[in-house]
Formats: sequence, structure tokens, C-alpha cells
Amino acid sequence: MSEKEIYSRLEEVFSDVFDEDINLTAATTADDIEDWDSIEHINLIGAVEDEFGIRFKMGEVSGMKNVGEMVKIIASRAK
Repeated sequence: MSEKEIYSRLEEVFSDVFDEDINLTAATTADDIEDWDSIEHINLIGAVEDEFGIRFKMGEVSGMKNVGEMVKIIASRAK
């Protein structure tokens, strides 16, 4: 799966979770999205896991600093 495809699919997931169109970059963080709080983070992680058929490890979830890090993890595991 290409990085471009991952970003495209992630943008759909983010848009569904946050109910707005979101253009993601590798540098996108929770600070860039108004409604991205701790509760929505849990919803987002679950939605991303469902979309890509993966499960993040707890250390990965707490250690992700931006969307780029999420993409790297997805790329290494996605089917």
C-alpha cells in the first residue's frame, strides 16, 4: 500500500471522526484539529484500526507525535 493511499484513506477516517474535511500532512497533530481531544483520540484510533485492519500497541498510540508517525506504523502493518 502506498503512502499516498494511506493518507487518502486516513483523510476519510479523520473527516468521519471529526465531521469536517481535513487535509492531512505528515506534520499534522492534535493541535491542528480543533475537536481532537483525548476522547476523540480514542475514537480516531479505533476508526483507523478498523479501516486498515490493524491494532496499534499502547506504546505506539501514546508515542505518536504526528500523523506521519501513524502513517509509518500503518505502512509497516497494513494488508
